[in-house]
Amino acid sequence: MADGKQICLDLTEGVKIPALGFGTWQSSDEELEKAIDCALKAGYRHIDTAYAYENEKALGRVLKKWIDSGKIKREDLFIVTKLPEIGNRPSGVVKYLQRSLDYLQLSYVDLYLVHTPFGYYERGEDLHPMTEEGVIDIDVSTDHNAIWKAMEDQVLAGKARSIGISNFNEKQIERIWNSAERIKPSMLQVELHLYFQQKDLVNFCHAKNIKVCAYSPLGSRGSSQLLGKELPDVLNNEVVKEIAEKHGKTPAQILLRHIIQRGVAAIPKSTNPQRILQNIQVFDFELSSEDMNKLNDQDQGKAGRILDFSFFKGVPDHPEYPF
Repeated sequence: MADGKQICLDLTEGVKIPALGFGTWQSSDEELEKAIDCALKAGYRHIDTAYAYENEKALGRVLKKWIDSGKIKREDLFIVTKLPEIGNRPSGVVKYLQRSLDYLQLSYVDLYLVHTPFGYYERGEDLHPMTEEGVIDIDVSTDHNAIWKAMEDQVLAGKARSIGISNFNEKQIERIWNSAERIKPSMLQVELHLYFQQKDLVNFCHAKNIKVCAYSPLGSRGSSQLLGKELPDVLNNEVVKEIAEKHGKTPAQILLRHIIQRGVAAIPKSTNPQRILQNIQVFDFELSSEDMNKLNDQDQGKAGRILDFSFFKGVPDHPEYPF
């Protein structure tokens, strides 16, 4: 429906996730606090963070301010955070979820994700522990099934309403799906955008009733410095611009609407107040089947992937490296 109302996806019984959320990766605390304020005013209720982003405390301060003021109720929010690589073991699930809850000043999160299928050794507070050779100190004993059992325990303990995974491939998802004794994964969060549409993976997940959430839905050009290379500009794609002009919308709005009409959630990130507001204004129009087909045809398959974690030296050597 294109009636201006936010679309929600059913995760598990009684748990719905707004299809358009707000991403928080690569933001300073000051930038983030202003951006979250702006996002909540604009109507965002689905906020995505992670322990590894090191911004949960800043997010928690804003959420507490809004909840304490009575402007918003906790149950109106959908907060997502993630288990860090240094916590990828059963004991880490308990430890790092509680730490995230303390930082967020919440008693539960709506969705808790295993951030990556690969794990690191825990060396103090270092999120990216290195060996003497200057590579990530990977823990090759990562056991997905044992981690998942600990994730299930957190739902039963009331600390997470739903659980899922991020950056896992089909084989890894299948393994967890088959071993899950009590609670199946309800969400997969992965890189997904115009040039990397992940069609096979989305179909695989939807067949199992696993919802998919797209990170970097606008192409993540802000990651150019991190990756040390110029990234494709999906916002200036000629097909996107043509469809945007036809609908009187911005290219970003077209890209986000394309993802949502595929039944996939999206978490664009911005610190610009105007773009934050524009990005959520995607529920008052629909793309035609012709529009959708033209956008589907822009997919570059595996060549369109931007974030393969190889910028963390040594990670591709992990036996559970997913790509």
